[in-house]
Amino acid sequence: MCSSWGTTEEPACPCPGMGVPSASTAVPLPRTPVHMHAGCGLPGRRVCGAVEAPLMPHVLALFSQETMPQTSVVFSSILGPSCSGQVQPGMGERGGGAGGGSGDLIFQDGRLISGSLEALMEHLVPTVDYYPDAKLKSFSAKIVQLLKEWTEAFPYDFQDEKAMAELKAITHRVTQCDEENGTVKKAIAQMTQSLLLSLAARSQLQELREKLRPPAVDKGPILKTKPPAAQKDILGVCCDPLVLAQQLTHIELDRVSSIYPEDLMQIVSHMDSLDNHRCRGDLTKTYSLEAYDNWFNCLSMLVATEVCRVVKKKHRTRMLEFFIDVARECFNIGNFNSMMAIISGMNLSPVARLKKTWSKVKTAKFDVLEHHMDPSSNFCNYRTALQGATQRSQMANSSREKIVIPVFNLFVKDIYFLHKIHTNHLPNGHINFKKFWEISRQIHEFMTWTQVECPFEKDKKIQSYLLTAPIYSEEALFVASFESEGPENHMERDSWKTLRTTLLNRA
Repeated sequence: MCSSWGTTEEPACPCPGMGVPSASTAVPLPRTPVHMHAGCGLPGRRVCGAVEAPLMPHVLALFSQETMPQTSVVFSSILGPSCSGQVQPGMGERGGGAGGGSGDLIFQDGRLISGSLEALMEHLVPTVDYYPDAKLKSFSAKIVQLLKEWTEAFPYDFQDEKAMAELKAITHRVTQCDEENGTVKKAIAQMTQSLLLSLAARSQLQELREKLRPPAVDKGPILKTKPPAAQKDILGVCCDPLVLAQQLTHIELDRVSSIYPEDLMQIVSHMDSLDNHRCRGDLTKTYSLEAYDNWFNCLSMLVATEVCRVVKKKHRTRMLEFFIDVARECFNIGNFNSMMAIISGMNLSPVARLKKTWSKVKTAKFDVLEHHMDPSSNFCNYRTALQGATQRSQMANSSREKIVIPVFNLFVKDIYFLHKIHTNHLPNGHINFKKFWEISRQIHEFMTWTQVECPFEKDKKIQSYLLTAPIYSEEALFVASFESEGPENHMERDSWKTLRTTLLNRA
């Protein structure tokens, strides 16, 4: 298969970020993926005036010159390398003695990489003798800028009444300190209004999505799952693989756009283990993640349904080759999530066991696709292709070249392991800023991808079919599969006999 960044040879695996442990298989996102605090619902709580470590990626995302360029002035003047021992013009000198002052902050290449929480707080909090700017008015403006960045990037942090009350208290203090500055008052008013509108919009979106049900599962008549020959299938709606791949990309970008940074922060803050993802608090915190994961599962099941329900082997062969071409077009577009869902659907047991059908399929293109999604070496081939798509997106001159939709399950796994295998604190007690910088970088990169506007023309008829077409249950898929090609070995015969008995007794 030809693409601008793909490869058919086994490349050396690039180290993703700080390193993610090797895995032989993809880890699917669970139905309810994260834990929540039972009280405040915020990603991090204040304890004795300090911010817990889970909130640190929020702070870094706001201050990072890479992730939030518009805050670089604030960050460079407060946490820049010249603050660790050197005096900037217009700034009071800060001592860093044995008592744990700002001298405990360590910088590397102009970036804060470690330091104690006490030193960080001391460095950021102004006193009578020390503040980052010589003029209090300038400092007030920077506080407002920080709050503006926070409320825009993480509006859901302020859905809690306590958090909103603290925000109002801070803005009131800032206004009192600079009563003559009408610009500060106006900025605070605009910030508050934008925050309230954002929270209201997200609440309405949540209510709307809760009313929408996933596609109905069509189990079909007992032991007679085959539809009439005239029943519409995907080829009757769209027979062009490129067009279908474009419509899948439309759906992907629409669904992923409802995921916000604070949704991803739940993975960092509250996930205990890959096998224990029960939610202990507000389910709305994880709804967007679950809805996107459900879309992946529905697409996989739709592919399997479209193949298994075809009566004639010749038509099944054509259906498999069609979906292989669709997956290939998804890859070329940069839509890796749909590509993986399609491949997963064709690898489901009811489809994979259709050996007579597969023997008629030209599998060369499918082999290339599976090579790109080979799970060995922690999906090394996929990560190489993703890196190529990312570079293409960064240098893109058109919206088509900017599209990057990663395999969401693998992205979640990477964030999880970054949080799990790297400690929040270094052996010397300093905060491990390097860990949080990397988490912040990956989340920002993902959010950049979600903001790309889909350049393809929308086809409501095709999208309606993809989103509402009935899909078979797992049992119905096996029934259809065995009716198409009978059991070939002892194990399959036992499975088929057990399934028939179960369905007949249920009837």
